Amino acid sequence: MESALLSKGFQETQNDHHYFIYFTKDGKKTTAKTKTSHTKKMKDIPDNLLSQMAKQCHLTKPQFLDLVNCPLTQDKYEEILQKQEIIEISANSPFVLTLENTKDNSHSAINSQVENLEVKHSEDQHN
Repeated sequence: MESALLSKGFQETQNDHHYFIYFTKDGKKTTAKTKTSHTKKMKDIPDNLLSQMAKQCHLTKPQFLDLVNCPLTQDKYEEILQKQEIIEISANSPFVLTLENTKDNSHSAINSQVENLEVKHSEDQHN
């Protein structure tokens, strides 16, 4: 589990507990964190602990299991955190609205781009 967390952007703290804190792909520290056990005896993590770990990471238990078992990518994890407003939308996010080819930051220019995005999204769904 620890190696899975590390591969998805979590970093282990350097103290006497195994705390893992999530850092975004942009390197920003987040409130998403969890703790793993030092105990070697515990081979399987009980459901109640998995639920607590998921909650600490701002996920449901099934999402958390997908995160550590790899179907949930780091990009998708960040998307979940963005939707919950745990992290800000980064400049690299596909959900960022930019003003392309406009010198005008007016509402009409922004509305025009939003309409273009909505049309493109609608067309993509029909294809």
